[in-house]
Amino acid sequence: MKTLLILLVALAVILIVIAKIHPMGKKISLYIVLGLIALIMLVPFYMMFVMATHTTSEIYSFPPALWFGTNMATNFHNMVEAVNFPRAFLNSCIVTFGNVILVLFFCSIGGYAFSVYNFPGKKVLFAILLGTMMVPWTAGIIPWFIMMSKLGWLNSFWALIIPSCANAFGIFWMRQYCQNNVPVSLIEAARLDGCSEWTIFFRVIAPILKPAYASLGIMQFVNVWNDFMQPLMILRKADKMTLPLMLKTMVGDRGTDYGALMFASTCAVLPLLIAFLSASKFFMSGLTSGAVKE
Repeated sequence: MKTLLILLVALAVILIVIAKIHPMGKKISLYIVLGLIALIMLVPFYMMFVMATHTTSEIYSFPPALWFGTNMATNFHNMVEAVNFPRAFLNSCIVTFGNVILVLFFCSIGGYAFSVYNFPGKKVLFAILLGTMMVPWTAGIIPWFIMMSKLGWLNSFWALIIPSCANAFGIFWMRQYCQNNVPVSLIEAARLDGCSEWTIFFRVIAPILKPAYASLGIMQFVNVWNDFMQPLMILRKADKMTLPLMLKTMVGDRGTDYGALMFASTCAVLPLLIAFLSASKFFMSGLTSGAVKE
């Protein structure tokens, strides 16, 4: 602990000196700090990938292993024997992609309507919408479960896809983006050309919303893919389990094969990393859109 504190103090002194004596010192110091923060954020992922290639005894060893081992094939074999990973992966894909597609469709329509159209009670409805964001989801678990039971959606993916397909945050997000990036003159020009409202939205507005779609899609993808509480309450059969539930079944009371568990966790995390990296450009432009006005 003392060594770590000494290193941090020494690094802070070095950064201060660089910022004072070099013309680009402040930027260099900022990049060094951001690089260190990024490195710290990547350490848990790296350690998970490393532990996925080691045995349980090696994972528990001290000092911990910092490089890849040779037990990856065995961990894969143990994982396949313990759980039906392909089925759980498919279930997560069905739930996640189904929910994300519906969220992008309904939230973009709702946000566009609140941004462009004027109708009676618009401000009141939007205030109520924002008010629902202040109520924690856990406060409505029991009514939600009763409603899903009445609809006959217990042990069904519909309960995980439909109820959140038009959430308040998504509508608010799309409304803010539309207000900052959709010119009214463009909509009026399309109307003068004889376009219907649906044609205007799908042919004119939707292409403009690509960064907002990417940002909202990634956030919703992460939330649904990692969701544990709702599937735990709804899904009862083993062939319906999503990845978070499947990972929980690998933790046993009489011992856990942490090598196989880390391998399964790595396979579960990879789609999130691929989704973020593939849409990172649009994601960042969606987050920063509207921050600077010309």
